[in-house]
Amino acid sequence: MPAQQKKIIFCIAGVLSFACALGTAAAIGTQLWVKGTILCKTGALLVNATGQELEKFIGKIQYGLFYGERVRQCGLGGRPFQFSFFPDLLKVIPASIHVSVILFCTVLIIFALVGAGFFMFNAFGSPYETLHGPVGLYLWSFIACSCGCLIMILFSSEVKIHHLSEKIANFKEGSFTFKTQSEQFANSFWIILVCSLVHFLNALLIRFAGFEFPFSKSKDSGTTTGAVDLMY
Repeated sequence: MPAQQKKIIFCIAGVLSFACALGTAAAIGTQLWVKGTILCKTGALLVNATGQELEKFIGKIQYGLFYGERVRQCGLGGRPFQFSFFPDLLKVIPASIHVSVILFCTVLIIFALVGAGFFMFNAFGSPYETLHGPVGLYLWSFIACSCGCLIMILFSSEVKIHHLSEKIANFKEGSFTFKTQSEQFANSFWIILVCSLVHFLNALLIRFAGFEFPFSKSKDSGTTTGAVDLMY
């Protein structure tokens, strides 16, 4: 492939990596990871609410990695409540998983920035082997993509398996019990998915630029090596 086309491909990959770093950083600071509705089960049972009457007992909840908000409704109107994970909810949530998600988000941002820098270096500089050459580009893209996948897996398990929304909804609730009516992942979670796909796409762009995958050998080199071995 001509050098000019390689520069264009590396520039595109570098811009995409930088955009993923900014997107991940913005996603961490929002509370748009999960949105859902919560049912005041105790209040609904007390009045035996059914049908449209249940709407008076259905509140809302949304949260991110650091803070969130819930609106509890038990027949007397909505009452908002702001909360933060640190240090309020540390005893309620699976803290090890939650902290791991934050750490992997940080690693994703770092390696996305590193990858963007090396893509630009390969586009406008003189690339050399190991960290600056094709192997390094594959390495940064693979690490960033892996971190994005781990973030989604860990956070999904925290929400679905450990019932994070219900634990938050029942935080500091004595006589009332809340049950998750519905929940879905919001924009910030899907930004992580997009970033993972972008880093996988960057690896394909490197291959498209003409670089072999790491540790791959051409058939000619293998044939030549075999012929030399036969000579001895």
